[in-house]
Amino acid sequence: MSTASVQHVDVQLPDGTTHSHSGDTTAMDIARGISDGLARSVVAAEVDGKIVDSFRPLGEVAGADGTLALKLLTSRDSSALDVLRHSAAHVMARAIMRLYQGVSLAFGPTTSGGFYYDFDLPEKISEDDFPKIEAEIKKIIKEKEPFERFVLDRDEARKLCDDLDQDLKVEHIDTGLGDQATVSFYRQGEFVDLCRGPHIPHAGMIKAIKLLSVAGAYWKGDAAGRQLQRVYGTAFFDKKELAAYLEQLEEARRRDHRVLGKQHGLFAINPEVGQGLCLWLPKGARVRVALEDFLRKELLSRGYDPVYSPHIGRVELYETSGHFPYYRDSQFAPLFGTEVGGLLDAWSSRLNEGNLSGDDEEKLMAAAEVFGVKLPQYKASASADAKQKVLHDWQLTHERYLLKPMNCPHHCQIFAAQPRSYRQLPLRLFEFGTVYRHEQTGELNGMMRVRGLTQDDAHIFCTAEQVEEEFRATIELTKFVLESVGLDDYRVQLSLRDPDSSKYVGSEANWDHAESALRGVLQHSGLEFNEEPGEAAFYGPKADFMVRDCIGRSWQLGTVQLDYNLPQRFKLEYKGNDNATHQPVMIHRAPFGSLERFTGMLIEHFAGAFPMWLSPEQVRVLPLSDKSLDYAVAVAKQLDEAGLKVTVDSHDGKVQAKIRNAQLDLVNYMAVVGPKEAESGHVALRDRIDGDLGSMPVAEAIARLTDEIKNRTVRQAVRSSSVSVAESGETSHEY
Repeated sequence: MSTASVQHVDVQLPDGTTHSHSGDTTAMDIARGISDGLARSVVAAEVDGKIVDSFRPLGEVAGADGTLALKLLTSRDSSALDVLRHSAAHVMARAIMRLYQGVSLAFGPTTSGGFYYDFDLPEKISEDDFPKIEAEIKKIIKEKEPFERFVLDRDEARKLCDDLDQDLKVEHIDTGLGDQATVSFYRQGEFVDLCRGPHIPHAGMIKAIKLLSVAGAYWKGDAAGRQLQRVYGTAFFDKKELAAYLEQLEEARRRDHRVLGKQHGLFAINPEVGQGLCLWLPKGARVRVALEDFLRKELLSRGYDPVYSPHIGRVELYETSGHFPYYRDSQFAPLFGTEVGGLLDAWSSRLNEGNLSGDDEEKLMAAAEVFGVKLPQYKASASADAKQKVLHDWQLTHERYLLKPMNCPHHCQIFAAQPRSYRQLPLRLFEFGTVYRHEQTGELNGMMRVRGLTQDDAHIFCTAEQVEEEFRATIELTKFVLESVGLDDYRVQLSLRDPDSSKYVGSEANWDHAESALRGVLQHSGLEFNEEPGEAAFYGPKADFMVRDCIGRSWQLGTVQLDYNLPQRFKLEYKGNDNATHQPVMIHRAPFGSLERFTGMLIEHFAGAFPMWLSPEQVRVLPLSDKSLDYAVAVAKQLDEAGLKVTVDSHDGKVQAKIRNAQLDLVNYMAVVGPKEAESGHVALRDRIDGDLGSMPVAEAIARLTDEIKNRTVRQAVRSSSVSVAESGETSHEY
């Protein structure tokens, strides 16, 4: 069925010229009109900022007035790579369907580093199967068959998927597409998939493709749903780019913080303590203390006040803030004083999900009565909202506590603990506060994704007139912190609300004002930034620092958020110079993000070899023999008194072996001492990177080492890459 809605289009090209065409003209037609060479290079098209197929009629994507701005995308455009990889996911799925029987397709989105596709099939796929799958992929690519788009109405689409034995797609049409009247498909040869695109013109444009790994997954991410197999891969326009990417992945594996953390005794995660709960071992704790001390000193010098808050709070606190039940799925269950409290909370949750039968409700009411709870006003025949209100009213009569998911509600109460005047503003409160999130087991990843995390959290309460200056100061602080650890390659993502989404709280005027203020500060700062609608926190827009490490991977670390809503929800007030009460504005900021994630990232960035000021073992004193042990201990004492983290290697063995062990343990400096050094009061200093630095008095060595710490010098032997591999984040093009 045709979806063209405009008979004639006026196309504006990047050079500013406008040309009139019929509505069935495609971007590829326009490219051919310019040159055949350009047409062969076109991957997709950008129409009024939206990426579409180059072979799609422009009348289908033009506005009602028939005007549009067109940009032809080639392999030189960064957004074209995403289109290529999405098409590569389809090609991979087609190859797997050729090789295996009974394949049911789920979804195949792109990721920041490639793509994946989820399948339900009887046979288990392993990495040993990749060569035969890749061989089939190459056959498909060699045929250069085109991608063809077609649209069906909902009933026709359902019948087609049913005829193709694609039950997951049928279920998605029934339950996942709302009231959408039509859906689009893409055909390539015998392969047909429900998909909204866009795609490359033909498979021959995929010049380099590689399958990477296979993992388990759940249908639509629901652990209660069907278990699927997820095959990951990546694709590029050029084989050299693929080779560089694979080299980078190998380097990333060598830097895996989970391996290095265990090897160097930095942290542990013990199932007996709990998955996602990090144990900081002494060496890792030293790194954390150095980070905390550095930031604490900096914050105190910038006018921040330290505060502490408890690890739990009443549920009503988080209901007021909106965190509960907004983040209900990622929070631990509320703590009640009685067993029946948990029962009723589970009852409430199941009511919200709409999956309680009448029999279930009667059993739950009977169970509650066993504990002495009677709810005479609860009627099984009432609406879900009415039932929920009865349960919630009962819960409000009892103390319910929640493991703290956020620090901000506590800091709001600290602000409200005493009367405030405009003379006290801005009030800057900071805390290294531990919060708890019930992340899914499959999402946990060493220190990067945990269930207990300590945020370097601060909240600034200020007047509306102070917002821009305070926000500018927090941006400068975040830049200072990142650059102090050698992270000077970053950009800023301005995360805005999605105007069409209902998940955000607060008035439209407040949002407009907040977004405008943040945008203005970033524009004046000179920082490179991009805007991402739909990525804001539910209470306000934010600026996220996206940091590239030494091998080109991108990490979301520091964040600054502007909030007009929580002060309103908590009814926070201060007395202005007009003697009237006013509502403060709140800025949330965390330069590290969390100490767990930041430290894990630093382990990988430095490959475990921390710069001197962060290192858990800065100097190791190496006596030539037991005869020099007393002098080694005396030297270590002097180094320790100077504030250096020092140990003595008192093991038997040759000094060459001790040097090698210190190198393997990534100790920054080695101080070799023997009879000659003892007699002269010297040490023979060795640098882990530069090697032998010669003999010098102990005092000179101390001055040299403490100066490096004071200046926070970052020296590392690193590799660099022009290929960017983002740590996380997936962009779906599927329905």
